[in-house]
Amino acid sequence: MNPPNLEARRAQLIRSVELYFEACNEASRAKFEEALTPGCTHYFPPGMGSPYLHRDAIIELWAKCVRDFGSRWTIDRLVCDERADLVVIEWTHWKPKLIEHIRGSEWYTFDEDGRITSIWAHYASPRDPNRPANELEGFPYAAKQYPMLPPDAPDTPTRRAAEAGEPV
Repeated sequence: MNPPNLEARRAQLIRSVELYFEACNEASRAKFEEALTPGCTHYFPPGMGSPYLHRDAIIELWAKCVRDFGSRWTIDRLVCDERADLVVIEWTHWKPKLIEHIRGSEWYTFDEDGRITSIWAHYASPRDPNRPANELEGFPYAAKQYPMLPPDAPDTPTRRAAEAGEPV
């Protein structure tokens, strides 16, 4: 059994990742600022414009996706290591305006306060703009109870601002 302080740390890291996804879905600057360190770096596979250096670049990236594609994200699976150093997730990036989605995974590192310092994205397959579903070939997503539709978008002031192209 893990010591209580280790369990609290694990809960803190998991909450930071959940808050990050809330920030992405809501295009919420306040939630991004709470979840990410100012110097956070987001790495992507080759050809995806990576890396995004600093929190503001990450905020701009996801606010643009919300505005342009109606983007929504789900955390499909989440694991926190036994030392409470890393969190790894599987995710889906839904793009309702394009009628497509991408599946992948990410690794997260954290500072001593539990805020995210870096994100390393891995895609389930090479990004193919001609495919409406970029995911593992033949993987039984529905049978394994993965989300098969994007979550509803909340009607919030930050969401409306992102869709209108205003700063969030």
